[in-house]
Amino acid sequence: MQIQWQHDIDNINWEALSRLYRIAPLGEKSPQDLETTFGNSRYICFIYHDDTLIGAGRALADGVDCSYICDVAIHPEYQSLGFGKQIIQRLVNFSKEHKKIILYANVGKEGFYQKLGFRQMNTAMAIFKNQAYAIDVGLLKDA
Repeated sequence: MQIQWQHDIDNINWEALSRLYRIAPLGEKSPQDLETTFGNSRYICFIYHDDTLIGAGRALADGVDCSYICDVAIHPEYQSLGFGKQIIQRLVNFSKEHKKIILYANVGKEGFYQKLGFRQMNTAMAIFKNQAYAIDVGLLKDA
């Protein structure tokens, strides 16, 4: 299996990335929004098998205090092969000089991240644009 890593946004097919999030399934993310979010992220990872985009992830980071890992997605045909773990490990390594590395897990995926060294926070708070949806899927507790 010929795997290639990319850590910049040069020549990214944003439509292909949008499709990856849709089938992963991690929801609808427009190509324009993905170009903005990845362009504003300090650390990024893309994985290709031959010329096919099979994985992606990014971290927003300030260089000292906090790095936030997000938007990790793996193509369904490549899940359970360790690629998600590799993306997380790379983003953690890139972020290692930060005082804290944060992510939030989709409901049911907490165990995966715990195996990679993450622990649940007691004080995390959030405001979502679509609060009702976040409550419905279990990302937020209902007040």
